[in-house]
Amino acid sequence: MTAHAFTLYDTPLRALPSGALHIPGEAALCVSDLHLGKSDRIARRGGGLLPPYEARETLARLEADIFATNARQVICLGDSFDDLAAQDSLGEAERLWLARLQAGRRWIWIEGNHDPGPVELGGSHLAEMRLGALVYRHIAQKGAEGEVSGHYHPKHRVSGAGPARAAFIYDQRRLILPAYGTYTGGLSTTDPAISALFKRPAIAVLTGSRAIPTPL
Repeated sequence: MTAHAFTLYDTPLRALPSGALHIPGEAALCVSDLHLGKSDRIARRGGGLLPPYEARETLARLEADIFATNARQVICLGDSFDDLAAQDSLGEAERLWLARLQAGRRWIWIEGNHDPGPVELGGSHLAEMRLGALVYRHIAQKGAEGEVSGHYHPKHRVSGAGPARAAFIYDQRRLILPAYGTYTGGLSTTDPAISALFKRPAIAVLTGSRAIPTPL
């Protein structure tokens, strides 16, 4: 695992190649936009049929990151489920998998715009939370500082070459995480919805086989 280490509001952080954020001083792992149950939601609403394996693939990566970092706390930063009905579509195997991951750990579900209500899958449900010097919420707030959020599914392309890759974005005030879920699209870091939130200098950290920082 080749992570990118940086500091936000005097808090050491590590952007992992998978798209998860490691907070070593809190023994915590933060992930955003899992969108579990997306294939089911698309089928329910008359869309195309996608292979219903995204939950397993997402949970497998999450499990690997939890054990690699020895996380004692897990923060799911909103849109963990593609809608409120998606939690009900999870199979028994996936529910048991989540229960095993939660065992012995503090597990926090932050509410997102896709899943604003509590889930019946263990853990705590919060609108947002403060951990140390940082506030964790789903959608960035204008003027906020010391903020970690998700929602936008940022993707970045270096110098117009190659495919865009899911990316972390941060400056001296805030950090936005990439989408962690398997069936998630993305929004370019050049889109005003993202770029207007950051002051220069800002850094994009591309995910993949290793975390690669690049100036915006």
